[in-house]
Amino acid sequence: MSLDLLVKNARLPDGREGLDIACEGGRIVAVERGIEAEAGRTLDAGGRLVAPPFVDVHFHMDATLSLGLPRLNQSGTLLEGIALWGELKPLLTHEAVIERALRYCDLAVSQGLLAIRSHVDICDDRLLAVEALLDVRERVKDYIDLQLVAFPQDGYYRSPTAADKLRRALDMGVDVVGGIPHFERTMADGAASLKALCEIAAERGLRVDIHCDETDDPLSRHIEALAYETQRLGLGGRVAGSHLTSMHSMDNYYVSKLIPLIAEAGVHAIANPLINIMLQGRHDTYPKRRGMTRVPELRAAGVNVAFGHDCVMDPWYSLGSGDMLEVAHMALHVGQLSSREAMTWCFEAVTTNPARIMGLDGYGVAPGCNADFIVLQADDPIEAIRLKAARLFVVRRGRVIAEGAPRVSALDLPGRPALVDPSAYAPGAS
Repeated sequence: MSLDLLVKNARLPDGREGLDIACEGGRIVAVERGIEAEAGRTLDAGGRLVAPPFVDVHFHMDATLSLGLPRLNQSGTLLEGIALWGELKPLLTHEAVIERALRYCDLAVSQGLLAIRSHVDICDDRLLAVEALLDVRERVKDYIDLQLVAFPQDGYYRSPTAADKLRRALDMGVDVVGGIPHFERTMADGAASLKALCEIAAERGLRVDIHCDETDDPLSRHIEALAYETQRLGLGGRVAGSHLTSMHSMDNYYVSKLIPLIAEAGVHAIANPLINIMLQGRHDTYPKRRGMTRVPELRAAGVNVAFGHDCVMDPWYSLGSGDMLEVAHMALHVGQLSSREAMTWCFEAVTTNPARIMGLDGYGVAPGCNADFIVLQADDPIEAIRLKAARLFVVRRGRVIAEGAPRVSALDLPGRPALVDPSAYAPGAS
């Protein structure tokens, strides 16, 4: 047997170790011990963690890397970010949006991030960003699964032409129906927008991803309406509520009713910990709210929860590096997800859980799956998060598309080791 790629001595996220991974024709054909075969390339994982690629299920690629254009967000608030984006939209060019998006995709690949769901603002008569990201989706299809959401940033009803433009965007090939009910003029308009948007998705057989209750207002309860419409239209498993930050301010009694409704409807939840912890609680003095939605409680109720990056160097967030381990690291701390089991689950929240939301076919490290995976300088998922582990190899369809050097420092200290490998400093390591 001759293979395209053979990975030796891999450790998988479930704890199995000493395995070889055989890849042929873009697929994993075997995961077992002691595979002996000729291969176009052989990698020695050296007992390191081999995991499916990272997935970012909530991002804004039309705005990424636009920090400082046309000015900086001085207050750091969500609303100033939205206003700033409104100033930038008329200045966008097709070429500039594509150039920034492609640069970000390069960064994503280097970080082992091979699937992204990006919201794209459709509240622009030119639909320039839609056209640009459809072009990007085609250009990167061989190495990134890019899913686009038709996002009425200025409100489905609040923006007078958004309804028409959203349908035009979907006709052009955008994949998912988006919305922002808490940005409508009234709570009633927000609920009505969810009804209309979910009906469009049901009619077209599409998925739904709503910016839902991204606010500190505990009375913003559009997630309740989203769960209702999901159940009414039989959309279970195809709908996601993103952000859900109002839930961090709601009283426990109401949440005790709300979370079972979300679980019953089969709505996914997407937290964006880097952005949520930065933008929420801006009007608080002390005590100061954390901002992230109730991840442990949603998870305990059986809701599929994922973490998104949301922004990188744009009007809302001036930091970010496309590193989903940084996202998981922040979520772990903010959500106090400190048990060994919960920390391991945080790794799933940037891999398998968002892959389920996106409906990715062939995702995983198992025979029959696509030969897409990453080799990390870590022994297990917890260590990967703790160290924000270096990506040693990034593989797409059985081909290495990115390589990185191990993170090792040389010391010049009398009587101490010559080299320091941060992954060797786990309890019991020597």
